[in-house]
Amino acid sequence: MFGNERSMLRRVVPVAGFISRRLRAVRQVHGDGDRDGVGEERLHFHKSKGQHILINPRILDTIVRKSAINPTDTVLEIGPGTGNLTLKLLEAAHKVVAFEIDHRMVQVLEKRALRQGLKDKLRVIQKDAMKVLFPRFDLVVANIPYQISSPLVIKLVYGPRPFRSATLLLQKEFARRLLANPGDSEFSRLSVNVKLLADVELVMNVSKRDFLPSPKVDSSVVIIRPKPQVPNVDLREWRAFTSNCFNNRYKTLGAIFKNKRKVFELLKISNENDKASSHKGDDAEDEGGFISFKEKIIGVLRTGEFEDKRPVKLSIEELLHLLSLFNQAGIYFANHGHLKREDRIQAFFIW
Repeated sequence: MFGNERSMLRRVVPVAGFISRRLRAVRQVHGDGDRDGVGEERLHFHKSKGQHILINPRILDTIVRKSAINPTDTVLEIGPGTGNLTLKLLEAAHKVVAFEIDHRMVQVLEKRALRQGLKDKLRVIQKDAMKVLFPRFDLVVANIPYQISSPLVIKLVYGPRPFRSATLLLQKEFARRLLANPGDSEFSRLSVNVKLLADVELVMNVSKRDFLPSPKVDSSVVIIRPKPQVPNVDLREWRAFTSNCFNNRYKTLGAIFKNKRKVFELLKISNENDKASSHKGDDAEDEGGFISFKEKIIGVLRTGEFEDKRPVKLSIEELLHLLSLFNQAGIYFANHGHLKREDRIQAFFIW
């Protein structure tokens, strides 16, 4: 009996010690003044909403340092939570604009900023960041909830607001997709669409133990920097093209584009585009028109030596070249029309 009790104690004591260390870490970040009830240990976090608060001071400092914030910068933060990162951003920046929809977090954040004498530099917007136009900003620095990672990255990269860089804390698996290169198993439509307009750099990996509550997986910090020069391509056409390619990224391009249903789909789209011009396309209802259009697709693939290649192994330059060959042959993937920069997000928002 005593042996069983000792065994139970051995299992319980390390757990208790771990919890104690976690609370000490929280208080170290918050400071002594936050033991009056606004500390993270007294809030209930909703994991389903991606509420995982970073509590490691070393990592918080590294994120701020790597962001290269100037004293004149306005920093955009999405999901500040209780403000562990926000307070450090406020110390470094001219202003921080934070989007937070949880009113409990907003109360804690504003109280902490007031206590530190930084409230005048903080603007909290209690709205869904995915449903509003961002105010002007210079940098983005944020611990992003997993549920909005993909649409938020696209909103930033293809949105109307220019910015210098975005330092983001993301789930490791998602970060690997952003960083992936042709041939990597993670190389995807997300990879090519982001890298078309931006460069992505890995800063560091972050253990799940550095969060409260702990998520199920580790995270990574990446920096996204918009490219100073981007390809001259209709982004709606590019989006539709990459969607066609990467929905079956391991198939050959020949297998993807010679599919009967795919040929009919592209023939219809191309003919709709041709209605606005003097050129008359192949008749989608005519069998001869279908065969002619299919031969046109095969001809493009063979001319560019793409027929036996797979999307997952193609570079952005190769994909742009293939799209150009298709368009020159009168083969289109989306309706024609110039896409203004402020409309980019609308064209990319559906994934």
